Amino acid sequence: MTPNLSIQSQTMELLVSYRHQPTIPLRNRLVSLNMGLVRQVAYRIARQCAEPYEDIQQCGCLGLISAIERFDTTQGYAFSSFAIPSIRGEILHFLRDHTKTIRIPRRWHQLYQESLKVRPILAAELSRQPNELDMANQLNLSLQEWSLVQLAASNRVPLSLDLHIYSKSSTPTSSAIPLAETLIDLRDQNRKSHHEEYIDLINALKKIEKETNKAIQLVYLKQLTRKEAAKKMGVSPTTISRRITYGLKELRGLLK
Repeated sequence: MTPNLSIQSQTMELLVSYRHQPTIPLRNRLVSLNMGLVRQVAYRIARQCAEPYEDIQQCGCLGLISAIERFDTTQGYAFSSFAIPSIRGEILHFLRDHTKTIRIPRRWHQLYQESLKVRPILAAELSRQPNELDMANQLNLSLQEWSLVQLAASNRVPLSLDLHIYSKSSTPTSSAIPLAETLIDLRDQNRKSHHEEYIDLINALKKIEKETNKAIQLVYLKQLTRKEAAKKMGVSPTTISRRITYGLKELRGLLK
């Protein structure tokens, strides 16, 4: 969900004011104006975990405040694009620090606990250790669901990132490496990807006509309305729209 142009414009004006003279009332206005970003992220995450929505939203507000404090109005980025990762990051840090184990569906947890009681009884009746089909039948489950119950139970405790592992290609003399070193930092990859795309865009903008370049930057990078951009450039909104239409078409060709 992208904020409408009115919210974007008000946010940018307040951020510029806050950058020059930060005050609590001004920051509170920025938080109130951009609470939609917090609700958007909090709602999506709340649907995937068991933590109360109110706690998640409160953490998201801390991420929004952090974004307000760190946002550089001179860089030309949209505030929403900068704030959403900060909001999401604050919420995920909270979940990481406060959720001790991975939660599995309650029914599966109950079935697994029941299986621990049933297994020795069934082994005594059969005079052997029950196989997976025996256990599934005893619990009135399909073999597939019983497999899922076991898989969920075995994975409910997260592995330590300090755990040393061997890769499939390792030889007997190979040294183990920490699990953390095998994981991809998606946030770092996204930052690099966004930075590269931004550089490509800036380079492409330099190749188009100067006034068209300025019109596009005012509307899409500075987030002014077309009417505001027209006033700033001393032309009509129609002229701004025409320049943007032509410029975007030219940019698409350059960015291919």
